[in-house]
Amino acid sequence: MTIRQRSLLPPALSLTFADFGRIGIGLLLAAAMVKTPNQHLTIPPLENGDRLNRYEFERRYNAMPNLKKAELIEGIVYMPAALRFKSHGQPHGRIMSWLGIYEAMTPGVAVGDNPTVRLDLDNEPQPDAVLLITPEAGGQARLSDDDYIEGAPELIVEIAASSTAIDLHAKKQAYRRNGVKEYIVWQVLDQKLSWFYLEEGEYLDLPADSDGILRSRVFPGLCLAVTELLNGNMQQVLAVLQEGVQSDVHAAFVESLATE
Repeated sequence: MTIRQRSLLPPALSLTFADFGRIGIGLLLAAAMVKTPNQHLTIPPLENGDRLNRYEFERRYNAMPNLKKAELIEGIVYMPAALRFKSHGQPHGRIMSWLGIYEAMTPGVAVGDNPTVRLDLDNEPQPDAVLLITPEAGGQARLSDDDYIEGAPELIVEIAASSTAIDLHAKKQAYRRNGVKEYIVWQVLDQKLSWFYLEEGEYLDLPADSDGILRSRVFPGLCLAVTELLNGNMQQVLAVLQEGVQSDVHAAFVESLATE
C-alpha cells in the first residue's frame, strides 16, 4: 500500500518551493527600498538656549555646516542674530586693523578674527578678536591638532551692542575664570569702551594715562586712543599705535619673545 505525504498546512496555505523563492525576492526588494537615515538628521540641531557640554555642542555644530556662528557660554548655547554694519561690522573692522598692525610689528604674537576658543567643558566662545602670544614664544594658549585654540588667549575683544549684552556678564565671568589676561568690550551704542586686566583672579579697569591713552600690561606698545576710536578717527588711532610699537618697551618685548 502506498502512503502519500500530506501537507501539514491547510490546502489554502500550502506553499511550493517556487512560492518561497518569490517571497525571498520580495523581502529583498522591500529591504532595498528602506533608506538609511541621513547621519545629520539623527543629530539634534543647535538651538538658542540649549544646555550642553562642549563635546555635544561641537557634535551638533559640526553637523550644521551652514551655521556661521554659535557659542557655548557657561553651558548655554547662544546663536547671534544677523550683524548690522555700523553697530558691529564697522567697529569690528577697526579693531582688526588696530590689532593687525600690532601683529605685523610684533613677531611672536598672532591675531585672530572670530576664532573658536575651547576654554573649558562649559565654554566654547567665538570672540570677535583675539591676540595671543604664540605657543613657540611662550604663550598660555595652544593650537589643537584640528586647529582650534585651546586655553585662554592673552587678550580677547568683543563688540557689544550695549552694557546689557552677554559680553559684560556671562562671557566676562568665563574669561576671568579661565585666565584671559586682558579683555576689551566696545559698547557701541553706549559710546563706551572698557578694558579690563586680570589681577589676583579679578578683572580691574585699566586706567588711562594723562593723555587719555590705554596701554596694555601684557602687550607692551599696544596703545589705544579711546576717544579717537569712538569718534571714528582711525588715522589718529593708528598714529598712537605707531608710537607704541616704536618704543623701547616694545623692542624689549619683541626681544623677550625671541628668546623663549
